Amino acid sequence: MLAVMDPRPDLDASPSPEAPPRASRPVEARPLPRTDLLCSPLTLGTSGLGAGTVPGSPEEARAVELAAAMLHGPYALIDTSNAYAGGRSEAVLGLALREAGIGDGRAIVTKVDADPETGAFDRDRVLRSFEESRARLGVDTIGLLHLHDPYGISVEQGMAEDGPVAGLQELKEQGAVGAIGIAAGKLDLMHRYVGTGAFDVVLNHNRYTLADRSATALFQEAGERGMGVLNAAPFGGALLAKGSASGATYAYRQPPAELVDWVRRVEELCARHGITLPAAALQFSLRSPLVHSTVVGISSAERIAQLEQMRGTAVPGAFWEELDGLGLPATGTR
Repeated sequence: MLAVMDPRPDLDASPSPEAPPRASRPVEARPLPRTDLLCSPLTLGTSGLGAGTVPGSPEEARAVELAAAMLHGPYALIDTSNAYAGGRSEAVLGLALREAGIGDGRAIVTKVDADPETGAFDRDRVLRSFEESRARLGVDTIGLLHLHDPYGISVEQGMAEDGPVAGLQELKEQGAVGAIGIAAGKLDLMHRYVGTGAFDVVLNHNRYTLADRSATALFQEAGERGMGVLNAAPFGGALLAKGSASGATYAYRQPPAELVDWVRRVEELCARHGITLPAAALQFSLRSPLVHSTVVGISSAERIAQLEQMRGTAVPGAFWEELDGLGLPATGTR
């Protein structure tokens, strides 16, 4: 939930064509466990929103249009971070909130990040990061705040009395934050943080896709604890959206040859069943009982309509059976 404050000085942008029609309510809205938020099958990611834009520029205005389309689109949650686009993602969302408001049942969730200059990630940095996000977004409270990519500190430091988790818990106790989450990729670290019992929600990326099921145990553990589960990057960043011949990366790096060959065989399987590779990749996450919402980054309002089309794609049961027969490739993630 968002409590909008007075306008704050800060702005942003990102590409966007004509906005899709506004939806009165989020599609398939259901509670996100351990929070007061609703979620939809899909959550919109905003890591590139506003990147490279200048306040007051036409590029920023287009980014604000895209943000408004998200805030009134078919999905309940919009995911951002203090660090996305150097803070511009939150700033653009804040402008859109002030100019267009937010649709019923929607919410922005964000993340605290290490200090971009010093790398500090302790209690004090969490409180500063939160205040920076509040100012950019122009809100009083945030329904879900994640600890984001705490790779520069040990888990022991993260859980210390003066560590970042203490800062998150302090904000939650004050009522400034409704729920707290852990959002990262590395599974060993994720398991340790989830095991502390300190978090309400887990967000993992690139480890639960058509090609990689390594986050299965993490999501199972989170579910057993009653946590909300967000699965981000179902396309592996790009490869499972663009295909084997695209030269696209997987999980931010060049994919091994074994993975590219495996994707080629999956494309052949998709063709036999009359579906596309991106639709199959998205449906893999959507059909999982372990996942409450799948986070997909977008860079245009047209992409929202494309996602809705893929969300409605029917994938034959025989496809999943044949996919299992292919086994799983090495992806280079862990």
